[in-house]
Amino acid sequence: MEYLNFLPDAHRGEIEKISRDRRRWASQNKKGFLRYRLPMQSISSLRAAWCDFDGDVVRIGAKNELNDEQRQKVKQALRAFMPWRKGPFSVFGIEIDAEWRSERKWNRVLPVLPDLRDRVVADIGCNNGYYMFRMAAHRPRLVLGFEPHVQHWYCFRTLNSLAAQANLTADLLGVEHLHLFPDCFDCIFLMGIIYHRHSPIDVLRDARTALKAGGRLIVESQAVPGDDPVALFPRKTYCKAPGVWFVPTAACLHNWLERAGFTQVDLFCSHAMSGREQRATEWMIYESYEDFIDNDNTHLTIEGYPAPRRVFFQALKKS
Repeated sequence: MEYLNFLPDAHRGEIEKISRDRRRWASQNKKGFLRYRLPMQSISSLRAAWCDFDGDVVRIGAKNELNDEQRQKVKQALRAFMPWRKGPFSVFGIEIDAEWRSERKWNRVLPVLPDLRDRVVADIGCNNGYYMFRMAAHRPRLVLGFEPHVQHWYCFRTLNSLAAQANLTADLLGVEHLHLFPDCFDCIFLMGIIYHRHSPIDVLRDARTALKAGGRLIVESQAVPGDDPVALFPRKTYCKAPGVWFVPTAACLHNWLERAGFTQVDLFCSHAMSGREQRATEWMIYESYEDFIDNDNTHLTIEGYPAPRRVFFQALKKS
């Protein structure tokens, strides 16, 4: 938990206790935890001599760094983390085509990306760390990933054990812990999270609390089409996902950000979703976007709601 050294003293003890308790929980010798911990441990002695985080594919290690037996062992370990949601990755020449073509989202953020050099950054819901590795190319002082799910946390730890990026770390924390990091981060990435929370305004206020004065929030969300500042509240599921609470229009999310206290709120990208960006692959063999959409009317979800868009905002915490 070296990242605690970067934080103000106010809540350091509380964060340390939460982290210690959750890591102890994730270290249990039960099947649900061993299925991810053992693959990580099986390749923990390996280190990549070469990495490249500048391109669309996060590249950790070159193919010629391992022999065939070692590469097969790595592939077996990596497949234990299926389904892979974020990517693409190439690990010692093993190509991982994840469900999401995450490079597309990152390329939409790049034109407004603030200077991350020597900055302290948070990636909320970091998953396997794809965006964290892309941030590493910009030389941040620290990127802290918040990831409460054991599968993704162990996957990131496995990848970063190979990549050995000392300025990247993740802990078993959720967005609900953001308020314990007052005035800590220069930039917070909150991508694909807010519509999963039953109190989105509280989430945005907590993000504002966690930013330093003059800090920037990058928020990306599912959205429904329309010009009115309203949000869809699905009866049970949205795109078959039960954990969706409020799906805003772009105007609604803009208002949420302003009423949460942010300034210079800017919608910098909006686009319709499609099966070209989210789809089943060899590394994610379950249902994906096209299974969530009405076969007879692609403008509707399987439940009959408006099909999702993705919207991207940047906003500042006033100095």
